[in-house]
Amino acid sequence: MAAYKAPKGTKDVLPEQSYQWQFLEARIREIVKKYGFLEVRTPVFEHTELFLRGVGETTDIVQKEMYTFVDKGERSVTLKPEGTAGVVRMFVENNLFGESQPTKMFYLYSPTFRYERPQAGRLREHHQFGVEFFGSTKPSADAECIAVATELLSSLGCGGLTVRLNSIGDPSCRPQYHEALKSYLRGHYDELCETCKVRLETNPLRVLDCKVESCQKIANGAPIIGDYLCDECKDHQEHLLKLLDGMGIRYVIDPRLVRGLDYYTKTVFEITSDSIGSQSAVCGGGRYDGLVEEIGGPHTPAVGFGLGMERLLLVLENTGYQIEKPVRYDLYIASMGEEAEEKAFILANSLRKGGAKVEIDHIGRSVKAQMKFADKIGARYVLVLGGDELAKGEAKLKRMSDGNETTTALDADSILKLMI
Repeated sequence: MAAYKAPKGTKDVLPEQSYQWQFLEARIREIVKKYGFLEVRTPVFEHTELFLRGVGETTDIVQKEMYTFVDKGERSVTLKPEGTAGVVRMFVENNLFGESQPTKMFYLYSPTFRYERPQAGRLREHHQFGVEFFGSTKPSADAECIAVATELLSSLGCGGLTVRLNSIGDPSCRPQYHEALKSYLRGHYDELCETCKVRLETNPLRVLDCKVESCQKIANGAPIIGDYLCDECKDHQEHLLKLLDGMGIRYVIDPRLVRGLDYYTKTVFEITSDSIGSQSAVCGGGRYDGLVEEIGGPHTPAVGFGLGMERLLLVLENTGYQIEKPVRYDLYIASMGEEAEEKAFILANSLRKGGAKVEIDHIGRSVKAQMKFADKIGARYVLVLGGDELAKGEAKLKRMSDGNETTTALDADSILKLMI
């Protein structure tokens, strides 16, 4: 039994699993490239104040889930619990708002940390892919982000995709809704869970997102935010729906969808798949027109989404999507004796320079054991070197799929031609 184990809520990616991550990363890069998004990488930790201001002090993430500590310089820092705030900080700090807009960015390898009960596909340390689209107030920016996500999920065999969509208003119309919602919730105060009793005054929208059954029943009778939207927010949503219709993207208006972060304005959305059961949400995002200004930059509209990589891998597993395992080795060179070992090593090096994936014996196995090992690691070809082969300057190249053997000279060019 191992003396040490990975911390609860974390997971190792084993050597035989890494190709799945590489496949997803390559597919993501292929898709975002078509839309003109460029990759960014932000630090794993940020000053805590960034998340207090950006994500919101009354959110569950800030109140319950952040990994926050004081460093040796007596500064409070936090392992990032989500991707957007760090990208916005980078956008402001590096004056990217001064460049021609829009600015379209994505992050791919983004470790994210939340202290919560680990669940399938949702770990305390997980990794997110996300896109952030700055500088446009138009619904086309929202639609393009949704298009990126749906194209990715469709290409991976996620069936029955539906965009759950809502508008949560903006600073001009949301206060009126807040007052109507508070008035309604106060009438059900004794039925609310203890957390929602606090949310009622500080962040009433979050009550609509509560998972406690009694609170869900109360939320079902709450006023609908769509009845309080200003003309601008209504117009924005109507134009977005036309664009989604034009792309053939299925959507439903969900008046209870609010998402869990304070920075959202107008559009919020989640994308679900009917092929993965009850835990169907695979992606979520929305518009955050006030966040750049909140973090110290000029007023800059923005929209984006985030998607958990571990969650997506679980979705692919549940849907039976097969990621083809790549060929690890083109050739295994088996050897007998010290001179043959040296020749195998030098020949393997030359073949690698020619682009071939080659392995040799590093353990001191018998030839029989080397042949078994070559089969185990899936080598396409095997070349056996011994005294006779060295004396002749040639050897038999065996194709493992059918056992066919071809004589080859012991130089890289000759061998490479036969393996093409």
